[in-house]
Amino acid sequence: MTSKQRAYLKGLAMNIEPVFQIGKSGLTPEVTEAVDEAFNTRELIKLAVLKNCVEDPREIAEMLGERTKSQVVQVIGKKIVLYKESNDHKKINLPL
Repeated sequence: MTSKQRAYLKGLAMNIEPVFQIGKSGLTPEVTEAVDEAFNTRELIKLAVLKNCVEDPREIAEMLGERTKSQVVQVIGKKIVLYKESNDHKKINLPL
């Protein structure tokens, strides 16, 4: 992913609300599965890591990226944005 594409996705992510919250249990298999399933309906997902979660948001983002085969767009504070290209017709057209 180029820096131009990443910047474009960051701009889109500013306007969406977090779809998932990761709490004190941290990154569970259920959360990973739910995020993976959410990629069936959308390409860009924002997650919130709650204050009571002891895991590092950057580590959570990297693990989720690996497990769901998605790309980490950004991690700002306790917000994570992930992108996974879809084969569906409702595709985000990334700039070249």
